[in-house]
Amino acid sequence: MTSAASKADSPATLTHFIGGRFFIPDGGEFGDVFDPATGKVAARVPMADLDLTREAIAAARQALPSWAGTPPLRRARVMFRFRELLEQNADELARIISSEHGKLHDDASGEVTRGLEVVEFACGIPHLLKGEFSENVGTGVDSWSLRQPVGVCAGITPFNFPAMVPMWMFPVALACGNTFILKPSEKDPSAALYLARLLTEAGLPEGVFNVINGGKQAVDALLTDPDVAAVSFVGSTPVAEYIYTTASAHGKRVQALGGAKNHMVVLPDADIEQAANALMGAAYGSAGERCMAISAAVAVGEAGDRLVETLSPMVRNLKVGPAGSRGSEMGPLVTGEHLERVRDYVEFGVREGAALVVDGRDVEVEGHPGGYYLGGCLFDRVNEGMRIYREEIFGPVLVVLRVADLEEALDLVNRHEFGNGTAIFTTDGRAARRFVHGVEAGMVGVNVPIPVPMAFHSFGGWKRSLFGPLHVHGPDGVRFYTRLKTVTARWPDQGPARAEYTMPTMG
Repeated sequence: MTSAASKADSPATLTHFIGGRFFIPDGGEFGDVFDPATGKVAARVPMADLDLTREAIAAARQALPSWAGTPPLRRARVMFRFRELLEQNADELARIISSEHGKLHDDASGEVTRGLEVVEFACGIPHLLKGEFSENVGTGVDSWSLRQPVGVCAGITPFNFPAMVPMWMFPVALACGNTFILKPSEKDPSAALYLARLLTEAGLPEGVFNVINGGKQAVDALLTDPDVAAVSFVGSTPVAEYIYTTASAHGKRVQALGGAKNHMVVLPDADIEQAANALMGAAYGSAGERCMAISAAVAVGEAGDRLVETLSPMVRNLKVGPAGSRGSEMGPLVTGEHLERVRDYVEFGVREGAALVVDGRDVEVEGHPGGYYLGGCLFDRVNEGMRIYREEIFGPVLVVLRVADLEEALDLVNRHEFGNGTAIFTTDGRAARRFVHGVEAGMVGVNVPIPVPMAFHSFGGWKRSLFGPLHVHGPDGVRFYTRLKTVTARWPDQGPARAEYTMPTMG
């Protein structure tokens, strides 16, 4: 998968995976992959140009007819073997994720588990590929439908879940009979390459799954090449909109998941300690680098003071350290560039007049002076006009807004441009039902802070958190990666005795 460096302290050189072969291209550009815990370059990743991307598309296109023609049960058996290998190697995959992303090992293990659940779902896809049959829709006429693969599919995935998000896509696509090209984030690409190795060991034929590393040039090639039939994306809203408009204009089906500003509404009757504990995990887990992180707490009425008073010492005492350090509760951010971006948002909040209750910018981690660390930050008295509320920060920054009642909280949530996920904490069933029914978001939690659906449901948001009509994995994933074909048949002895020039009707 990788080539060893000539010196033990030299960065490793990563690869592409095309047509069943791991390789390093001659020449071309390389990018740096950092160890977020130390700030040092850990690996060099080759960046695919237009020609190399087209080579991957050609490999996927060549493998398509044979794989699409493979019986669904045989495809599912490959997924079963992949699932077994994934389970056996879960700890190693989690280690790889932690080393390049910076999240804690337990958090990375949880990511692997959530991806594994989609693989398990994909193992049962033959059942979901069954069509429907209607006998005698007309005299001697039968009609039936069937689902067939769409073709070559591409997945463009983010840095924050380098294993889980790809596994939301390719297991479903492959089980449905498509071939796949994965373009992972160049910030942490090793997990994708490791998954390619496991798929190879599981018996997936050459060219069915490919991994290319790269930037905008590779992405644009995937969006515009006529041999790519479908594109899946998870990332920021501006890029999601670009992916959707560009790929759609070139005749592709697209599911593009964008940004989020997930709200958690806390009513006065809620168990405040329980709500605070939920917020700590949801806001600061994985350093806030989750598309389902809670980044805005909406405190209703008298819940505000109690919530902030309970949260403040918890945030202040948050243990920040490297992923492998015992006792760490939050790891570093993914890159130095992203660290500076999040720090800038904290400064924006101060300038805008929000109350910075806990300032994590001065955190120091012993023995790791170059690591990309930021302590937990907590703002109170935030309003709708502030950038720290309007925009997605994607870091360990929680903002608290205060409203008078549930209706004001609901209106606040619904006015935001994003509608990815949301939650309400309450013991009042009527209030919970009102919120669930009225909130404009794709995923809703009731006393559950991060309501990520299980693999047999589908994941996706509303408003500018999703471009395209279908969500990822689950039933929508099967719909996205298949095309519906309906057949109407009549045999010659039941045919018309003369030419008919009117619109055919049945009956």
